[in-house]
Amino acid sequence: MPALSILQISDLHVLPKYNNTLLGVNTEHYFAAILELANTRQTHYDLILVTGDLAQDPCVASYKRILTRLNKTDIACICLPGNHDDYVMMARIFNTEQVNCQKQTLLNDWQIISLNSQVIGASSGYLAKTELDFLQSCLKQYPNKYTLIAVHHNFIPSHSPWLDTMMIKNATEFIEIIKQHPQVKLVTTGHVHQEMDINTGHVRVLGTPSTCFQFMPLSHSFSIDDKMPGYRQIKLYQDGNIDTQVSRLAGRLTELETNTIGY
Repeated sequence: MPALSILQISDLHVLPKYNNTLLGVNTEHYFAAILELANTRQTHYDLILVTGDLAQDPCVASYKRILTRLNKTDIACICLPGNHDDYVMMARIFNTEQVNCQKQTLLNDWQIISLNSQVIGASSGYLAKTELDFLQSCLKQYPNKYTLIAVHHNFIPSHSPWLDTMMIKNATEFIEIIKQHPQVKLVTTGHVHQEMDINTGHVRVLGTPSTCFQFMPLSHSFSIDDKMPGYRQIKLYQDGNIDTQVSRLAGRLTELETNTIGY
């Protein structure tokens, strides 16, 4: 059965200059390496979803370098903000026909809705009334299209207590809307810097590795993992079924500075 192929990348944390590092990691180098790996593993993607934290310290230069790399893929790309991003700056720079911050996308039997969970000045997430109203409107507009929702922050626990203090604070409101619309098949997030694959009600919830460094699963306090950067491929079938897998670069992230209390 034909399927739409989505490439999800997340949490790039690109820095103001190419040679800058974060926790010992050249984040832009690994972002480029992940795009190259994804291209060698799969010859065709219908869409790239970039689910937040594109920049660590947002500036025009970092966003423009990200845009240049995404443009070279020749694949339509939707970017949404994370807690580290400057959404106003993002929306101004990622504003081309190929790469943009479009919030509603229709692809064959599917609708893809991108939500902004950013709270300016905070690490945690929240879905403003305008975002929840937009979600409701899209779902009512296309009740017969299967739906993927993309948002940066997780709305169900990752089971790492320190990380789950930064979930979407009004997750209950979000969940109530999803419950009303059985066409919602999938919610995929960034932020957790690790794999997550959970079924809740009629919805599958995915978390995706970062293209730079990873958080240690099931950790009570801030802890990072030396697993390599990765990406997620999602296949959306015309009958509403979903296949997905995570791929990573080979080896271990040996340059990672693990004796740290934050970033």
